[in-house]
Amino acid sequence: MDFQLTARQDTITDEAALKAVQAAVAKGRELGCAMVTAVVDPGGNLVACVRPTGAFVASVGIARDKAWTAATFGLSTDDLHNAVVEPPHLHDGIASRDGVVLFGGGLPLRHEGRIVGGIGCSGGSEDQDRACAEAGMAALGLS
Repeated sequence: MDFQLTARQDTITDEAALKAVQAAVAKGRELGCAMVTAVVDPGGNLVACVRPTGAFVASVGIARDKAWTAATFGLSTDDLHNAVVEPPHLHDGIASRDGVVLFGGGLPLRHEGRIVGGIGCSGGSEDQDRACAEAGMAALGLS
């Protein structure tokens, strides 16, 4: 056989995902908002999600989609937006894909240079969503 048949992919553990979610939700409380936070694996599959009491139900899907976008594209949702601004047909094509989010609050989770998942936050302003996602990432010792 002249090719490799299988490959292994590093992935975030459920314990790490829960730790990140808890840190992001706590940051949301500190900022005065009920921050829904989701963490997905590299394939975009949900690993952990918390919707704090009082959080918008719609934020569950938005947080998951932000995490999915970050993990599967390997870029923050902000960076992906910036990467596809021009030409307009590229932006429209990416933006119209199911589950893609092109506004702040989604970050890829990298360990030793490899994507191990994504975190997404929804429930506040874009700046609050970003700050909470960053807090979740920082709880894992990632930047």
